[in-house]
Amino acid sequence: MEHITDILRQGLEEYGLTDKIDPWAIQNLDCYCQMLLEKNQVMNLTAIREAEGVARLHMLDCAALLRYCDFREKTLVDVGTGAGFPGMVLKMLAPSLHVTLLDSLNKRLDWLLECCEFLSLQNIRTLHGRAEEYGLKRGERENFDFATARAVADLRVLCELCLPFVKVGGKFLAMKSVGCSQELADAEHATKLLGGRVAQVEDYRVPGTQVTHRLIVIEKQTPTPGGYPRRWAKIQKEPL
Repeated sequence: MEHITDILRQGLEEYGLTDKIDPWAIQNLDCYCQMLLEKNQVMNLTAIREAEGVARLHMLDCAALLRYCDFREKTLVDVGTGAGFPGMVLKMLAPSLHVTLLDSLNKRLDWLLECCEFLSLQNIRTLHGRAEEYGLKRGERENFDFATARAVADLRVLCELCLPFVKVGGKFLAMKSVGCSQELADAEHATKLLGGRVAQVEDYRVPGTQVTHRLIVIEKQTPTPGGYPRRWAKIQKEPL
């Protein structure tokens, strides 16, 4: 089996990113991969149980975002970060990025902070709670250059949860499957209402796999109207 660092290095080279990334970042990703697999034995962090799968389907999948956005010296909130994807990966590959990891499960965030300390990552913080609540708070609302979501939720729901965090001129990056064309069309009203517009739709193949994923880049053009995001029950029952 290939070594994780070789998989990551080859994948980043295939993306054309090698020249932009410090070699130590690949070592950090390898270490993070090992920590994830170890913790996954006692906490449900990922359904992928082998190192190669984590390296390709998590690490390299997240790294693809660097092909389309410049994260240097920017701020990012990772909504529903889970095991730290894509926020932790982007932080390691773009060290000057200021990252906020938001999740509703505190024990996941505690583990991510342990990883940050072990890997000596700076300018990364956690928020424990729900996106629809933090998206209304001063200091968090319209305060970020980027919001990311790598979730199975409908795009209309993700737009309402994520766009309120993004400052005008910033971007919401939705990581989706290539079968989301109808979902994208259905979200047109929500996107516009919340102050955004679809700026890019990029399909990419994850190196070393036959898996193709889609990145939807939604640019924030105007402030999100007051009252959004709504309460979770309302968001679920009546998507925009």
